[in-house]
Amino acid sequence: MICLLRWTALIWTLNSIPCALGMAVSEQSDGSCPPLSVEEHRFSDVLDRPLEITGFDLTEMFLLRKGTIAEDLPSFRLGSSPLIKPTKLIFPNGLPSEYSLVSIWRVRRTTKKDRWYLWQIFDQSGGSQVTVVVDGDKKVVEFSFQSLLRNTLRYTFKSRDLHALFDRQWHKLSISVQTNAVSIYMDCKLVERRATDERASIDLSGRTLITTRIEDGRPVDIELKQFLIYCDPYIAELENCCDEISVLIQCGAERTFNGTAPPLVTAQIPLMLSQPAPQSIDRCHCPAEKVHSIQPNRGF
Repeated sequence: MICLLRWTALIWTLNSIPCALGMAVSEQSDGSCPPLSVEEHRFSDVLDRPLEITGFDLTEMFLLRKGTIAEDLPSFRLGSSPLIKPTKLIFPNGLPSEYSLVSIWRVRRTTKKDRWYLWQIFDQSGGSQVTVVVDGDKKVVEFSFQSLLRNTLRYTFKSRDLHALFDRQWHKLSISVQTNAVSIYMDCKLVERRATDERASIDLSGRTLITTRIEDGRPVDIELKQFLIYCDPYIAELENCCDEISVLIQCGAERTFNGTAPPLVTAQIPLMLSQPAPQSIDRCHCPAEKVHSIQPNRGF
């Protein structure tokens, strides 16, 4: 009788293993985030192993066309048509609860004091679900979202380090969105981190827009080089400035990360609320062949 019970327990355990493994695989590869092709040199100076990059290239999804401006960098032409699409087309399986937004752009003389949407997702009834606003008049960046209680929470980042965003030169603005925190990076330097409440999930029946003037819904007059959503909140810190604009970017103190653990200490976030950010990572140690001498265009 004892042997029979032991065999029964063994068979039950063996039959349970595939189910458990199948559940783990399903949770890690649910298909919500597709593979994203990016240049290896963006991460080569901070990781000792390759990353599996997933996410969304919004410049590609909005069918922006590459254009070339004399004596300057290739950038995307925004045109005159509204840059708005059904959210289901941009994020077919939804937006992950944690992610990084990484963008490279510069304002022009006519728009350096404008207030505009860098990114917005709104639901079927027109209610805002996630919004990133760039305000050139106040020189701030705003991040807002719907909480679990469906009320809108807004966080305004006012660091003086953000003032350079409006000097009509190229800059990289990155946002790390974690479960209970939002962090702003400019030119590969952590500028400010805020503790937040948890966010509600995204309604896919609405629409998504990028680089849009708030007053009339037309594309804002900026030059855009990159707009990526990574399905990893730590990519905002890990991505370096080893690209064509690296010679125009000022970086902070040197540090490296071996890719085995999250680089941010989230347990200390409540203590850092609205406080100046610590010195961040120097992302300018780039391969020589990746750096080009560029003269800023002063003609705006």
